[in-house]
Amino acid sequence: MAVHRIEMNNVSKSFGGVQALKNVTFKVSPGEIMALVGENGAGKSTLMKILAGAYTKDKGEILVDGKVVEINNPQKGRRLGINIIYQELTIVPDITVAENIFLSNLPAHNGIIQWSKLNQKAEELIQSIGFNINPKIIAGNLSVAHQQIVEICKALSHDARILILDEPTAVLAPSEVKILFKVLKNLKEKEVSIIYISHRLEEVLEIADRVTVLKDGEVTGTGIPKEMGKDNIINLMIGREITDMYPKRDVETGKEIFKIEKLKTDKVENVSFTVRAGEVFGIAGLVGSGRTEIAKAIFGVDPVQTGIIYLKNQPLKNKSPKEAVSKGIGMVPENRKEEGVILDMTVRENITMTTLKSISQLGFIKNRTESSFCQQLVEKLRIKTGSIDVPVNNLSGGNQQKVALAKWFGTNLKLIILDEPTRGIDVGAKVEIYKLINELSRQGLGVIMISSEMTEIIGMCDRAAVMHRGKMAGILEKDDLNEENIMRLAAGEDKNNGKK
Repeated sequence: MAVHRIEMNNVSKSFGGVQALKNVTFKVSPGEIMALVGENGAGKSTLMKILAGAYTKDKGEILVDGKVVEINNPQKGRRLGINIIYQELTIVPDITVAENIFLSNLPAHNGIIQWSKLNQKAEELIQSIGFNINPKIIAGNLSVAHQQIVEICKALSHDARILILDEPTAVLAPSEVKILFKVLKNLKEKEVSIIYISHRLEEVLEIADRVTVLKDGEVTGTGIPKEMGKDNIINLMIGREITDMYPKRDVETGKEIFKIEKLKTDKVENVSFTVRAGEVFGIAGLVGSGRTEIAKAIFGVDPVQTGIIYLKNQPLKNKSPKEAVSKGIGMVPENRKEEGVILDMTVRENITMTTLKSISQLGFIKNRTESSFCQQLVEKLRIKTGSIDVPVNNLSGGNQQKVALAKWFGTNLKLIILDEPTRGIDVGAKVEIYKLINELSRQGLGVIMISSEMTEIIGMCDRAAVMHRGKMAGILEKDDLNEENIMRLAAGEDKNNGKK
């Protein structure tokens, strides 16, 4: 009988009386790509941190190559060949690729670094997984995809036999995802065991040999992804069927509420489009195409060089976010943890930071009014929290995103910009965010939705602009919104039904 590379048997873990994992059994073979999926809070991160030595289990056993081991710290995990590459890369941007790879083990003689040996070892390691990256280049100058290759090489420099990837494609363009998948297939051939954590089930179906599903800290299923099917995997993740991933758009759009004419910044140029009241207007394109830069210009983060922004036929200057908000423009940014919410502040404080005037009198917050307002929004948006006085850092990613949205409810908004509103959140939470977007449009707001997921743009938007290298490649009407048309425009190919 073949020995598994990793065997976790009946592993349990609690935090302060809350059961995070309950009798979880999880096995991975040599040279296998095992996907691990589940909603936010299902226990995926806890299980992997136990495997890597960041957490200790309460009970159960772990076997590596058939031998029972105790992994009580990350150093022990690395010695056993277990390495995690987190969603937030740990590249040191100001040093070379070679230095990053061997940072904890620089080749030296008499205290002097042997640069030629360092660069040679790095080059050999990079080439061993099928790539050709100059080891002398400064790591911060690489694309995100190539930085991820450097992270993988860093893990392999520690003789990694078990590689854990946490949401590895969250910030990658489709072409870069192909690069990553090529690397994973090369590593698979070298008998490296790969644990692939992702909310993108299309990728799981494409790359994984098997998938294990977690829900509420328990395993609900394990099998071959293509045999199980996407719908069944979703059902195992959330405990119910989702009949419509994208809720029906039953909102009648009204008059034009927002317009940009020939917008130019130092990042984008010649951007023109309109948004109607009640419309969800998408902005698609590859990573680096200028999608987020449009949002930053509208919201007053990046200065506008030329062009005019109109809101309800009134020209705006929007020289700061404060000015944009005062005119009725809100924004949920791409990086919610750094820009969308303040993690150390409570749910209550985050939600009311945009409405302090309406809940205050003579400069003092009316506590009852504030509490009532927050509680209503928590219930309306189904934010899962024990209390409105819990720090946002304690919430799952999907609930953090709901808090980032909640702060704009109750404000005098006319336009809201949503930059990657569902990045890094699970399927069930995505559906709830989509319903909230529909709710905002029903209130007569104009919604600008930026997304790197083409299916999301197609499923949610009434129209969409597609960006290519800082310029608008075209605008697609609802009937023309499909993956082929979006990709052609995103790649710079002219398309008859894309309006220039």
